[in-house]
Amino acid sequence: MDTRPAPLDAASPEPGDTPALAVTNLTKRYGDLTAVDDLSFAAPRGTTVGLLGGNGAGKTTTLSMLLGLLLPSAGDVRMLGCDMVRDRYRVLGRINFSSPYVELPLRLSVRQNLRVYGLLYGVRGIEARITEVAQALEIEPLLDRKTGKLSSGQKTRVALAKAMLNEPEVLLLDEPTASLDPDTADRVRGYLEDYQARTGATIVLASHNMAEVERLCGDVVMMRAGRMVDRGTPRALIEKYGRTTMEEVFLDIARAQRELEA
Repeated sequence: MDTRPAPLDAASPEPGDTPALAVTNLTKRYGDLTAVDDLSFAAPRGTTVGLLGGNGAGKTTTLSMLLGLLLPSAGDVRMLGCDMVRDRYRVLGRINFSSPYVELPLRLSVRQNLRVYGLLYGVRGIEARITEVAQALEIEPLLDRKTGKLSSGQKTRVALAKAMLNEPEVLLLDEPTASLDPDTADRVRGYLEDYQARTGATIVLASHNMAEVERLCGDVVMMRAGRMVDRGTPRALIEKYGRTTMEEVFLDIARAQRELEA
């Protein structure tokens, strides 16, 4: 059985008006622990949805289930119209994921890593695509360096470059500007905005940088102890909580969680 991702020009299994991502009653249990509890939301095409919450809120577990890497205990994830539990190989070539906390092979050079992942995703003209992404994310001087010799911020940009190789229609980002200096982080955010405007891609963003969330996200899912406790645009949430920034909203929700745990 061929389990390789479908090529980028594979026929789309979904009608054009369905959300890029639809999550319904998603639940993950580990024995008596419920890491994600009955989570439902949708991401229309061309939008950016933020997943926010304190440590242990269930964001990483949710992202793992969205990718089809973790089997839900209950509920449903549909990506580009495809059931990610049963048929995720139909759309894997059209999505991608970036996290600074997932190491690429350290003994390979950056170029070698990007070439391997490009081949896995069936990217045509891989060498030209590597050059294009490296220029956009300003990692050209790093291409022939061993990945294990990079700084944390450099690894973050390389991880994002890996995620952009196949020009994904759905991009899942876990802390995409972690360890970056303010100038580089601003350039990365601008790159993501330009990419979305050009391609109509859908982005799911998990971040602890609330200024980043305010800039990039049109919709925010606030999580606490595995459950969605609020949802709305950044501006609507700021007004609802009577605050001036998303950071203040985040602190209100995170501190309420600590009070529940006390």
